[in-house]
Amino acid sequence: MSQGDAVQVVMDEAVADARLAALEFDDARAWLEEARQGPMEPLAAEVWVTDPASEYVLLVKHRVRGWVPPGGKVEPGETPRVAAARELLEETGLRAALLAEPAAVAVRSYRADWSPTLGLSYAAIVDRAVPLGGEQGQPAAWFRLDEEWQSVFPDDRHRMRAHARRLAARLELGAR
Repeated sequence: MSQGDAVQVVMDEAVADARLAALEFDDARAWLEEARQGPMEPLAAEVWVTDPASEYVLLVKHRVRGWVPPGGKVEPGETPRVAAARELLEETGLRAALLAEPAAVAVRSYRADWSPTLGLSYAAIVDRAVPLGGEQGQPAAWFRLDEEWQSVFPDDRHRMRAHARRLAARLELGAR
């Protein structure tokens, strides 16, 4: 597969997952369609990990951004879903199955001097008793969804809460 074909496969996966995402923020789907017309900045992928009761979320302490979901840049030739799973393992030590439906799609700039880019948020459900590992100097911790945490992306709290409520309702309906 040529490099151009590999880039196209990654973009096709990103577009498919953006269309499937349960929640959309920042008019991300329209932004993606426009961005596909030319060279695009790197994609970002993260995982919104909740406990089975959808009461807690797993975050990592980033040295600049504060408490954020595990995630990072999609590497060349890597699909966003694969990148999300890799980042989750690197930053928390967890190997977790990502839910089929992405949690959200958004557009944001991860640094003041970077162009906005597409971020896909995937979801996983993990028992809080599972031991955490991860990168040195970037601890992972569980936070109650109803508490505040320091982050440069304060809207994430509301977005993750909405996702957890939606997920809990779906799981409750499925249990009936």
